[in-house]
Amino acid sequence: MKKVLVANRGEIAVRIIRACQELGLQTVAIHSVADRESLHTKIADESVCVGPAASARSYLYMPSIMSAAEISGVDAIHPGYGFLAENAEFAEICEKSGICFIGPTPQQMHSLGNKIKARQLAIKADVPLLPGSEGVIKETKAVKLANEIGFPVIIKAAAGGGGRGMKIARNKEELKRLLPLAQKEALAGFGNADCFLEKYLEHPRHIEVQIIADAEGKIRHLGERDCSIQRRHQKLVEESPCPVLDRTLREKVGDLAVRLVKTNGYRSLGTVEFLFQDEQFYFMEMNVRAQVEHPVTEMVTGIDLIKEQIRIAQGHSLNLPETITPNGHAIECRINAEDPQSFTPWPGKVSAFHQPGGPGVRVDSMLYTGYTVPSQYDSLVAKLVTHGADRAESIARMRRALREMKIEGIRSNIDFHLKLMENVHFQKGNVSTRFLESF
Repeated sequence: MKKVLVANRGEIAVRIIRACQELGLQTVAIHSVADRESLHTKIADESVCVGPAASARSYLYMPSIMSAAEISGVDAIHPGYGFLAENAEFAEICEKSGICFIGPTPQQMHSLGNKIKARQLAIKADVPLLPGSEGVIKETKAVKLANEIGFPVIIKAAAGGGGRGMKIARNKEELKRLLPLAQKEALAGFGNADCFLEKYLEHPRHIEVQIIADAEGKIRHLGERDCSIQRRHQKLVEESPCPVLDRTLREKVGDLAVRLVKTNGYRSLGTVEFLFQDEQFYFMEMNVRAQVEHPVTEMVTGIDLIKEQIRIAQGHSLNLPETITPNGHAIECRINAEDPQSFTPWPGKVSAFHQPGGPGVRVDSMLYTGYTVPSQYDSLVAKLVTHGADRAESIARMRRALREMKIEGIRSNIDFHLKLMENVHFQKGNVSTRFLESF
C-alpha cells in the first residue's frame, strides 16, 4: 500500500489523511464543488473533484469515486464514516478493481451492517437482545407483534443509522401511523425501506464497545464509551470509560462484544453497541467502520485507531496487549454549526476560529478562518476532546476548553455544551438517552 484515496470529507477526511501521512502513505482527497476549499483538499497530496454539491452526485456516487481512484493510481480507499463506509456494494467494487478497501470484507458488512442480520448473528452468538421482530416487519403483523412484546415499541430501519427511520410507538394507532413514515424515511436515507420492531426501553444508557480484529483472528476490545447524551437519537457527547460500570460489568460487556465479533470472523475496526438498563446489556447493532467518537478511546488507551485500521488492511497482525486498561477519563463534545436554541443548521463563512489548547485537550476539525461551511452536509464542524486523570478533571478541562474555543461568523452549540458540563446531574453521571428531553 503506497497511495490512499479518502472517500469522505470534513474532519474525518482530515483525520485519515494525517494518519496516512504519518505512515508514509500518499493521499488523494476527493471533494464536491462545494468543498473545493475544504481543509482536507489542502493537506492531501492530491485532490480530485467528483461532482456537484449534492452527496448523491459526489460522495455517494461510486462511478465518479472509482474514476478518481483510477486516474490517481491509488491502491487503497479509506471510506471514513457515513457516506459509503458501510456500503457492501462499494467494498465489493473496490475488491473487484484490485483496490484495498480499508475496512471489513463485503461479506462481513452484509451480515453485520444490516441490523436484522446482525440481530440474527447475536442470537447465534448468545448475546442478549431486546424482544423484537425476527425479520422485516410487515404492516399486517406489526400490531400483533407489538401487543405480544408490549408497548412502547421502537421502529428501526434495517440499514443505515444516525437516527433515521426510528420512531417510537406507544399504542397501536401510533404504530399504524408511524410505520409507513419510518419506511419512507429509511428508503430516502438508505435506499432500503426495510424496518423492524423492538421493545422500547424508557431510560437506558447507550454503551458501546470499541473492538479491533486482524485477519489472523486476534480480537481486542479497547473498553467502552458512554454515548447516552443524545438529541433525536443523534449523539452529542461521548465519554470513556462509562461512569456507572464497575469492573464486573465492564468485563461482561467487553466479552459480549468480542463474542459477537468472533462469530462473524470480523476483521478491521468496529463498534458493538448496547442499551444498558437495570444492570442488563442488550445488543443494538454493530458499526463496521470508524466511529465519530473514536478519539475518546484513543485518549484513554494511547492507541491510534485509524493507523491500526490501516495496518490491518495492509495485512499486519495486531500487536496489542491481551488486556487494555483505560488510563484516566476522556470526554468528546460534538461542535455543530447550528443555532443553539432551535438546533437548525447555520452554515456560512467563518470570520475567526480559535481552538483551545493546553494539557489534555484535542481538537479534530476542518475549520479555519475564512472557510465557508457549506449548507449541503452534516453540521458537525469540530470535535473537542479532553482527557484527565479522572472524570472530574476531564469535565473541568472541557469547561475551560469550551470557554476558550471561538468560532465567529456562524453560530455553534458551544454554549449548549458548556451548560451541559455545568449541569449537576451530568457531573454526577445521572443520565440516560432521554436526559436532554428535560434539560
